[in-house]
Amino acid sequence: MNVLTKYYRTIRFLLFNLICWIVVIPMAMLVLLLWPFGHRPAYRIGRAWGLFCLQVVKRMCGLTYRIKWPAAMPDEACVFMIKHSSAFETFASLDIFPRVCWVLKKNLIYVPFFGWTLIPLDGIAIDRSKGRTAVKQMIDQGKNRLTRGISVVVYPEGTRMPVGETKRYGLGGVLLAQASGHKIIPVAHNAGYFWARRTKHILPGEISVVVGEAIDPTGRDPRELNEEIQAWIEANIEAPDYKL
Repeated sequence: MNVLTKYYRTIRFLLFNLICWIVVIPMAMLVLLLWPFGHRPAYRIGRAWGLFCLQVVKRMCGLTYRIKWPAAMPDEACVFMIKHSSAFETFASLDIFPRVCWVLKKNLIYVPFFGWTLIPLDGIAIDRSKGRTAVKQMIDQGKNRLTRGISVVVYPEGTRMPVGETKRYGLGGVLLAQASGHKIIPVAHNAGYFWARRTKHILPGEISVVVGEAIDPTGRDPRELNEEIQAWIEANIEAPDYKL
């Protein structure tokens, strides 16, 4: 990447962020106004903002995505365990899957406007430093969301990982699925190659999203199942022809 190309990509990246943050202000106000009416109307506004941001990144930065689906998807709510390497997967989960909420770091709810929408959208805000207490909170609140037909998105690494890296997946997603009796769907993608964390530019290209077959966690050893899911996700991250 030459200096001029990098400069233009940085400018486009900054404009993309500026546009999305400007639009998030009225979106957040609408979500808060609709909060008393339940998850569904507030979620429609949040989803519209996510789809808007995906269109902006497509037009300004040239970034698109394709999805490889399994043969069948369950009709009921699920626990989605998703690789976490960029901001892309948060936006994309609003487009790819029906009604979802996220397990997220508690400090995110204090981010002006954007963070204020996370609780109205039924986000599960946990303090990971509290260990088992945080896991219990996630399971209790996650069961509530799943019972109401809202799928739960879990980022099992707990934070965005640099491209090509991983760490042991947390057990929370598997334990939630077992406690609630709902299936797990693993999701792999290679967005980190195009839209890395702490980046100042977004590379044009096509992100590959691979949605796995639904897994019934009933009767499975949670650690063994968790390792199986991690192995599948990491093996299905398709490296593009170029890297950051």
